[in-house]
Amino acid sequence: MALHPVLEAVTQRVVERSAGTRGAYLSRVRDARTEGPARGGMGCANLAHGFAACGVQDKLWLRGDVTPNIAIVSAYNDMLSAHQPLRDYPDILKGAVRAAGGTAQFAGGVPAMCDGITQGRAGMEMSLFSRDVVAMATAVALSHDMFDGALLLGVCDKIVPGLVIGALSFGHLPVILVPAGPMASGLPNGEKAEIRKRFAAGEIGRERLLAAEAASYHSPGTCTFYGTANSNQLLMEVMGLHLPGASFVPPGTKLRDALTEAAGRRILKLTNLADEYTPIGELLDERAFVNGVVALLATGGSTNHTLHLVAMAAAAGIELTWDDFDELSRVTPLLTRLYPNGTADVNHFHAAGGTAFLIGELIDAGLLHEDARTVGGATLAAYRNVPECVGGKAEWRDTVTESGDANVLRPVAEPFDAHGGLHTVRGNLGRAVVKVSAVKPEHRIIEAPARVFGSQEQLQDAFAAGELDRDVVAVVRNQGPRANGMPELHRLTPPLGVLQDRGHRVALVTDGRMSGASGAVPAAIHVSPEAAAGGPLARVRDGDIVRLDADGGVLEVLVPDEEFAAREPEPPTLDRAYGTGRELFQVFRNAVGSAERGAGVLT
Repeated sequence: MALHPVLEAVTQRVVERSAGTRGAYLSRVRDARTEGPARGGMGCANLAHGFAACGVQDKLWLRGDVTPNIAIVSAYNDMLSAHQPLRDYPDILKGAVRAAGGTAQFAGGVPAMCDGITQGRAGMEMSLFSRDVVAMATAVALSHDMFDGALLLGVCDKIVPGLVIGALSFGHLPVILVPAGPMASGLPNGEKAEIRKRFAAGEIGRERLLAAEAASYHSPGTCTFYGTANSNQLLMEVMGLHLPGASFVPPGTKLRDALTEAAGRRILKLTNLADEYTPIGELLDERAFVNGVVALLATGGSTNHTLHLVAMAAAAGIELTWDDFDELSRVTPLLTRLYPNGTADVNHFHAAGGTAFLIGELIDAGLLHEDARTVGGATLAAYRNVPECVGGKAEWRDTVTESGDANVLRPVAEPFDAHGGLHTVRGNLGRAVVKVSAVKPEHRIIEAPARVFGSQEQLQDAFAAGELDRDVVAVVRNQGPRANGMPELHRLTPPLGVLQDRGHRVALVTDGRMSGASGAVPAAIHVSPEAAAGGPLARVRDGDIVRLDADGGVLEVLVPDEEFAAREPEPPTLDRAYGTGRELFQVFRNAVGSAERGAGVLT
C-alpha cells in the first residue's frame, strides 16, 4: 500500500528539519560502536569489579570476548500496581538469556512514581521532572561499559519515556522494552465517572467514592483506562520497541511469562555480536516517531505524549513539532473508543483485536511506515500477528483481520471520527493542545467570560461556593514546567463536567497538564509560553471573553491588542517551591524548556 501523501510529506519535513541534529547524533552512535564487547577494552581490575558477584559460568563467559552481556534496568517497586509484576522479571530474563548463550546482569533501578497517587498532592509537582531523573538513572545503569544490549522494565507515565531517553544516550546498544500488562477489568468506567461527578457535586460521601475507586484499581497490573501508561505501551509496540502483541497481555499468565522469556532470547540476536544488529539509535528514526504520532492519534491517546514524543525524538536528534501532530491528526481516523473517550478499557481493546488489528488497518491505509525497523522482526509487518503460548514458548501465528467489537475498535473504513483525537490551537494566548476525541462537536467552540485561578484548589473552592454555575472559561495558570513542574490537573475534570452537564458552556485553558484524563470538557492545555515565562496567560483578567475553537484551531482573548499588551502580568499567587522534596528540583525548574519543546531538562 502506498503511503498517504500527508504522512509522506510530514515525514519528509521532519527528516529535512532534523538533518543536522540527526546526522550528528548518528555519528556519535557509530563512534560508540565497538568490535566485540565494550568490556574487551577494560583494564583487568575494571572487568574483575564488573563480574565479581557473578556465578562461575557467567564469570567464565564475561572474561571472554564472544558472549553478549545484557543489562537489565527496572522501574520495579511494589507500591505501583503496574510495576509490582516486574519483581520476578530479572530472574526470568537472566534464565532466558543464559539458556540462549548469553549473560545478563541487573544493571540498576530507576525511580517510579505514580501520578494516580500524587494527583492533587505536592508530589505531583515532581512528576514530570521524574522523566529526566529516570533518563539519568538509566544512563548511570548503562555507563559501566559492561553491556552489549539492554532490557528495560517499565510501564507508566514518565517512566517509559525516561527509560527511552536514557537508552538513546547509548544509541549504539540494542534495547527491548519489556511490559507487565494490565490488571483485570474492575468497576465499569462509566459508573466510575458518574460516581466521581456525584462526589464533586456533594451528592455522595468519601466512603462511597473510595469504594468505587478501590473497585477500579484493585490488583497487580496497569490501570486499565487509556491514560498515559497504556498509551506508553501502545506506542512502544507501534514504534518497534516491544515484541509484537506484548503490550496488553495480563500479568501472571503463561503467555506473559513466555513473552518475557522471548524478550530475553531476542535481545541476543540484536547485539553487535549477532547477525541482526539493531541499535536503538538507528531503530528510532523519523519513521518510528511519525508512526508513534499516528498511533496516538488513531486511538485518542494521552496528551502527555505531545510532550514525551517530542522529548524522546529530541534525544535521537529528531525535531518533532506540534504542527506535525496537528497535520497528521487531520488525516488520521479515530479507530478506538476507550475510557476516558468511551466506556471500554484496554482489556476490551485487546480482546477486540488490539494492536495487531490496529497496526494492520493503519498499514493498509498507508498511515504507518511499514518498513520501519523493529526489535521483533525485519519490519512493522510482523506486528500484525498475534502471540500464543505453545509448549511454554511464545509463537506468532494468525493475523487479525476483523474487529471483535465495533463499539471499541473499528476499521479505517468505518472510524468513530474521520480525524484524530488531538488538535493544536493558537492565538494571542499562545499555542496549546486540545484532546477532542471525547468532546462532542457542539462543545468544541466556546466563547465565555474568564475566571482566573492560580491553582486547581482555588477552582475547586469556587465551584463548591457556587461561583461557577454559569458559562465560564476557567483559566488555571502558573501550572507550567517552570512555575511548579507542570502537575496534572485531574481534579478539575469532575467539577467542570458537572457544570457542562448542567447546560453551561464551559472550557478549561491552562499551562498545566491533563494527560489521559482529558475528557468531555474542552481543555486547551500545555499553553505555551507558560505564564511563569512571561506568557500571555499572565495578563488575562476575570471577565475577559476567551474564545476556544478546537476545530478551527483558535485560542484567543477578545481584548484589544493595545490594551492587552499594556497590562502588567499577574505574579503567581502561591509559592510552592518547598516541601515534599520540591526544593531539590529548583534547578530543574530553572532549566526546563517549554511544553512545545517537550518540557525537558535534558533535551
